[in-house]
Amino acid sequence: MTATKGLEGIVAATSSISSIIDGVLTYRGINIDELAENANFEETAYLLWFGKLPTQTELDDLKAQLNASAPIPQQIIDQLKSYPKDANTMAVLRTAISALAFYDVEEADMSPAANVRKAIRLQAQVGTVIAAFDRIRKGLEPLAPLGKGTLAENFLYMLTGKAPEEIAVKALDQALVLHADHELNASTFSARVTVATLSDIYSGVTAAIGALKGPLHGGANEQVMAMLEDVGTSDKAEEYITEKLANKAKIMGFGHRVYKDGDPRAKHLQAMSLALGELTGNMNWYDMSVKIEAIVVGQKGLKPNVDFYSASVYTSLEIPRDLFTPIFALSRMSGWTAHILEQYSDNRLIRPRADYIGPVDMRYIPMSER
Repeated sequence: MTATKGLEGIVAATSSISSIIDGVLTYRGINIDELAENANFEETAYLLWFGKLPTQTELDDLKAQLNASAPIPQQIIDQLKSYPKDANTMAVLRTAISALAFYDVEEADMSPAANVRKAIRLQAQVGTVIAAFDRIRKGLEPLAPLGKGTLAENFLYMLTGKAPEEIAVKALDQALVLHADHELNASTFSARVTVATLSDIYSGVTAAIGALKGPLHGGANEQVMAMLEDVGTSDKAEEYITEKLANKAKIMGFGHRVYKDGDPRAKHLQAMSLALGELTGNMNWYDMSVKIEAIVVGQKGLKPNVDFYSASVYTSLEIPRDLFTPIFALSRMSGWTAHILEQYSDNRLIRPRADYIGPVDMRYIPMSER
């Protein structure tokens, strides 16, 4: 046996959900560019779960199920109120999503139909949990979902307490489409490993959230925003980035393990960042990002990934920086649950081996001789 560090280049599963081939990302064979430009998030989630685009009737039915499932139990709200106000938002999400299993009467029902219903409920409720905790930590009461409209519209309403502008809803919806799935990434693999033991869907999603919490997977766009805030204005960008590069510091939001010629999702987020900057009248974040991109591409040849412009998009939507990764989870819930359903449908326990590199031929030494 030969170990491959990080499993890089190892094909660990077959899947029909998403692919990255020659730098092109597809969901169920449809190019991400087409989906970003034409599909809404609910259509995208349906595509990931059921393998095809929905008819209007099917889409309307899914939206109705999502809206009906969006409220969370009062016990979860009470639990959120008991958490420290400065708790890590991903730790909050991990704990609350796991706790939702207690209040799902189908939690132990492993039939395919029940698991699909649970996937829909999880997708509907994750945004409610995120928005509720953000309001609670600000001393505000959580808002109930609208009971109508899209997931993006409901989330922004529950977060801010006001009806969001159409362009804001469109921007978040498109961001959710772009983040919905990404082949066998760390959190998706974690989910599949967990449910391959025939553990329940809540366990799989909780494992995925735990993996996404790590800064090498989720959180990169938070670090991008921290960098932008540190730079301050675009006229300071060149000196700041050049110094970082000279010191061999990593510039967050650039490069990707599986994309050698740029992340195909980045251009859509750049366009959103521009549109939102123009809407809000604050072009600073966008202008700074464009300047940093030019410097990094010019000096290092690295192109921006999905995280780079999503930072300025979410900031323009007045979303707190520490909610960027939970919003990643809001979107990726669709992909995680699609992979969990696929794993259940043709399951085999995922149990790799390890290449042992420790000592050999050792003997037990009695306590009196140590």
